[in-house]
Amino acid sequence: MSKVCKDAAAAIEGVVFDGMTIMSGGFGLCGIPEHLIAALRENGVKDLTVISNNCGVDGFGLGLLLESGQIKKMVSSYVGENKLFERLYLSGELELEFNPQGTLAERIRAGGAGIPAFFTKTGYGTVIADGKETREFDGDGYVMETALKADLAIVKAWKADTAGNLVYRKTARNFNPMMATAAKVTLVETESLVEPGRLDPDQIHTPGIYVDRLFEGSTFEKRIERITTRPKPELAAVGEGA
Repeated sequence: MSKVCKDAAAAIEGVVFDGMTIMSGGFGLCGIPEHLIAALRENGVKDLTVISNNCGVDGFGLGLLLESGQIKKMVSSYVGENKLFERLYLSGELELEFNPQGTLAERIRAGGAGIPAFFTKTGYGTVIADGKETREFDGDGYVMETALKADLAIVKAWKADTAGNLVYRKTARNFNPMMATAAKVTLVETESLVEPGRLDPDQIHTPGIYVDRLFEGSTFEKRIERITTRPKPELAAVGEGA
């Protein structure tokens, strides 16, 4: 059976339901599955628990699902770019489970690897450890963190073949590969879709066995959260001497 879908709407058809848990790749706005997020908003699925490093920004990325009231809970490590997120959390309308960033990544990796829990020093002796099992190894304290799994993972790739083998581009790889392994169903949007054999096997980051459906997207916005520019020193010096 072909894994290739016409578009994002076709990819999510029949696999989304109210109250589900979704892993969404990306770091900030880098490597986010723009089209799949938009399709989820259009679908109207609600009461979602979303596992993602952050929640986009106001008006874009996962921020769109916040605006439409579709997200019930976020499992994240950073949420400082979104004013709506802050308001919803402080008003009690949005649940939040904070994780140190490395812990979040390892919880997702553990979910994909079939590891139910692991011990880490990170967070030991802080509020992060409240209510969790702690243990001492070689004289140091550790806190037990449990694995994360999801009903659905939505992932962004740079290149893919029709068998579902994926290649990510530079920092856009981020959380995408580990999320692709940790969900019951994995959906992928890619910038370029080719026939099997066209990708260098040594360059494949996610094997096709993890991918259920994929499609080739178009018109990726690839927004930047904050564009900071400053004059180059040599140009500034020229300007001062003019």
